[in-house]
Amino acid sequence: MRLGDILLEARLLSSRQLETALDTQKKVGGRLGEVLVSLGFVTEFDMCNTLADQLGYPFIPNPEAQMDLSVTALVSEDLAKKYMAVPIRLDGNALVVALADPLNFIAVDDISLHCGRRVKPAVSTEKAIKRAHLAAYTVRSGGKMTAPEKGEPSPEQATRAYDLEEADDSGVVRTVNGLMATALSTRATDIHIEPVEHQVRIRYRVDGALQEGAPLAKSMMLPVLSRIKVMAGMDIAERRVPQDGRIEVEMQGRRLDLRVNSVPTIYGEKIAIRILDRSSALLGLADLGLPEHMLSHFRAMLAKPNGMMLVTGPTGSGKTTTLMAALGEINHSYRHIITIEDPVEYYLPGVNQVQVNNKAGLTFAMGLRSFLRQDPDVMMVGEIRDGETADIAVRAALTGHLVLSTLHTNQAAGAPSRLIDMGIEPFLLASSLIGVMAQRLVRKLCPRCRHPYVIDTDDPDYHLLEMAGMAGETLYRAEGCGYCDRSGYTGRVALVELLPVTGRVRQLITNRATSAEIQEAGRAAGMRTLWEDGLMKAAAGLTTLEQVKRVAFAEE
Repeated sequence: MRLGDILLEARLLSSRQLETALDTQKKVGGRLGEVLVSLGFVTEFDMCNTLADQLGYPFIPNPEAQMDLSVTALVSEDLAKKYMAVPIRLDGNALVVALADPLNFIAVDDISLHCGRRVKPAVSTEKAIKRAHLAAYTVRSGGKMTAPEKGEPSPEQATRAYDLEEADDSGVVRTVNGLMATALSTRATDIHIEPVEHQVRIRYRVDGALQEGAPLAKSMMLPVLSRIKVMAGMDIAERRVPQDGRIEVEMQGRRLDLRVNSVPTIYGEKIAIRILDRSSALLGLADLGLPEHMLSHFRAMLAKPNGMMLVTGPTGSGKTTTLMAALGEINHSYRHIITIEDPVEYYLPGVNQVQVNNKAGLTFAMGLRSFLRQDPDVMMVGEIRDGETADIAVRAALTGHLVLSTLHTNQAAGAPSRLIDMGIEPFLLASSLIGVMAQRLVRKLCPRCRHPYVIDTDDPDYHLLEMAGMAGETLYRAEGCGYCDRSGYTGRVALVELLPVTGRVRQLITNRATSAEIQEAGRAAGMRTLWEDGLMKAAAGLTTLEQVKRVAFAEE
């Protein structure tokens, strides 16, 4: 059967839609499947799933996770890309190959002739196969990797260069390059290389959630870890204590900074790689997803000539992104802005950015102290970690400087108590603090497949909405489609609460009031809590109630 007939029989397509697609194909060319997807008549995922079912072939939605890297050499990269195919594994003497077009029997015969084995076709989407290509074959990016010499974290000092284009074709080099390319193509922020009992587990953090990648054979563990440690300037002979390293990469026209950390486990060393994309576009304040009234309040706080503005939340909640957006808003030629960060994640033109170097004695406190002699207008401190840094920041805010920083607290109202616990006098804090923003990141619903529903009265969550005055509101749940790789989510969105330091809040801080009392005063001044902001975004179809409860409900 032809593709159109198969889709008609499966009732994924109407006769009129098929006629339209065939007419379009005559005009623009290309495969019928591509035309159907481009016209929006059918999703690539549904089309491939139906084809697999009709042909009796296995459907592999994520070939990268099932792929045995040792068999990729059986099919050349050129042939795999020509036929949009990728080898998966050996099944006896036969080679299982995933194809985007399983009806292309010439491709099956050509691959079989090339590898000298019988080919057992499987079906996958073109998007998934392209992602698997990056993991299966050597990356040809023409980029370079540089690693600081051991013990020298400064990029200005001597480096070793790793040229991906000229690197040898050994399995280790190809495997490491493939891991990094896969992370880049999936927008991953972290790579986890975890030795377990019989293999090496690979996971990528995408949109805040870990996703399984193709595992490595146990025999690849030491070579892969050694190569990464050499690239990162770490000691490959030391496997008993944690180590840190850094790799600079240029891949596919993007500049990446990889922060590498190793820890010993019972099955060997585990490597975690944090990916910082230097070339990513810096968000503006209007891109952060703040409600209009909150955005205007935040801009009013940033317009003040002095005071301290804090952004709070756990690690990975987007605090640095918010601070960089804030600095971008007030970055003008007549202002002298200086920052101290660990690490410097974004480059801001016209801003003097300093990297923390603990080995050289350059800490947050030391950097802040020296900044006061640099005649700054605005200072940004990556994080307030101790009483000394907090004290200098507060005094800088009192002496005519605008100070921006982050703090680890669960709620905006908890920031004053945390700083007082660090030794800051309440009256000094009340005079210097101008606002606190707390935020969390939740997964954003795929706009193409989200499904509306209304919570039943006997559902336990109904009471939560009733308390918030939202009983009967339409919410949305994740369904999954080809566009979002069946996950139901694409990207992330921030839940935010902004505490303005009003006269009443200052009085409470001076009197060492509890976080709950400060929270009530903030709500009386119009503050929307994380939970309330989350419910609003759930009702707007941006996220799900489950995602909101995961990060915000426990605080209410």
